[in-house]
Amino acid sequence: MSRTDLDIEPESGPPPRDDRAFPGQPKGLLTLSGLEVWERFSFLGMQAILVLYFADTVTHGGMGMSAGTAASVSAAYGTLVYLVSVAGGWLADRILGSYRAVLWGGILIACGHYAMAVPPTGMTWVGLGLISAGTGLLKPNVATMVGKLYRTDDDRRDAGFALYYMAINIGAFAGPLVTGWLGDHKGWHWGFSAAAIGMTLGLVQYVAGRRHLAGRKHSAEFALSPEAMRRAIRLIVTGLAVTAAVAFLLATAGRLTMDRFVDLLTLVSVIAPAVYFAVMFSSGRVTPEERGRLRPYVVLFLASTVFNFILFQAYSTMILLASTNAGTTVLGFDFPAGWYASALGAFEVALAPVVAALWVRMGRRQPHASNKIAIGVVLGGLSFLLMVLPTSGRSSDDYLMSVWWIVGAYLLLGLGDVLLETSGMSATTKLAPAAFAGQTMSLWFLSLALANGIQAQTVKLYDDVSKPAYFGVNGAIAVAAGLLVMAAAPWLRRTMHPVH
Repeated sequence: MSRTDLDIEPESGPPPRDDRAFPGQPKGLLTLSGLEVWERFSFLGMQAILVLYFADTVTHGGMGMSAGTAASVSAAYGTLVYLVSVAGGWLADRILGSYRAVLWGGILIACGHYAMAVPPTGMTWVGLGLISAGTGLLKPNVATMVGKLYRTDDDRRDAGFALYYMAINIGAFAGPLVTGWLGDHKGWHWGFSAAAIGMTLGLVQYVAGRRHLAGRKHSAEFALSPEAMRRAIRLIVTGLAVTAAVAFLLATAGRLTMDRFVDLLTLVSVIAPAVYFAVMFSSGRVTPEERGRLRPYVVLFLASTVFNFILFQAYSTMILLASTNAGTTVLGFDFPAGWYASALGAFEVALAPVVAALWVRMGRRQPHASNKIAIGVVLGGLSFLLMVLPTSGRSSDDYLMSVWWIVGAYLLLGLGDVLLETSGMSATTKLAPAAFAGQTMSLWFLSLALANGIQAQTVKLYDDVSKPAYFGVNGAIAVAAGLLVMAAAPWLRRTMHPVH
């Protein structure tokens, strides 16, 4: 049975009077949406300035990396976050339970941001490790807790998730505004401090509103037996300790360098989904009909990977380009380059209800889910192709393009994200085999990990090729991928039934 298909448990559900306490929605939705506002505020606020911090000079408080290396390390961090998220769902299901997984995840995230607020370079790596582990626990389980606020036949479920995703984008909009200004005017570690405070506020309101949450009992829903749990905990602790010791020894001996670590994460991001799909295709618990629906899902999985490869560069190469070659003045007002990242969240907040209303108005005439995903991929590619125009024909690298080129690229990315993410998640839940239904979030996170893993290698070329070539080739590949998905639409519509 899927954990997303469970009804609210009477012994762990919120008080009955909470059911419509938040404008027609369960009051627990306010608690969880508030947590996500602050989690995205801290995560994306930090990410908006992370690549700038890596690339800034040591004398100015940065780490002195080249632009390509800074983008590669930033992408590797994203790879680690989404790989750990796969384990986070299992830990919540089998050991911790959703409420405690989210709580401990938030605590680790806050501790990570506080560590990054401390200037010594070593604390940056400690902080990123803690944030990766914490996000891996928190991110896959908050959405599960939102689902537990509703019974499976509750007509308010879709509207509730729409409000929840709007909260995510509000945090994505606000975070870079605060951290970007502090990083530019006070120092990078001031920006990391703001992210830490934001996550702390999110935790406070999460704990304060815990009585409004469903499924908050201490035990995990599909808990291991006591003996199996003790054995699993011993294996996890031992494995982490051995891994840390080996990594320390290899780093001390000069065998584990940053480049090799990035390469290792990319390798894992490629192997993990390949193994995952191989297990599902060969499993005796998967029926022939379900195996037939898995084939089109592989296409959608790869489409998601291509789009997110472009999307995640909104926080790496696009920010780097904006910091060196884009104007930072609008109507006489100067703003830091990190603020460009806020445009993405702003566009998604504005466009999501418009797109949702359009689909409602079109009814059964709306595009098939595969075409929505394909259009999203094409828009992502066009956002990069747009950057070819202002970067072409330059005799040197000291030019400044108009603000609106970057903003226009983020508009295309925001619309593409709205189209792809909602349709992709819905298709994932419907196409996954019943035996693997509880692990559908893991599948989606693996596409994000793979996108970051590929990005970690590709962005190394950012310093070595011309900007028109870099953005043009990557953008053209994404557009071609989207067009191929469109070309496969008849086969996808036939094999993706019952997805519309």
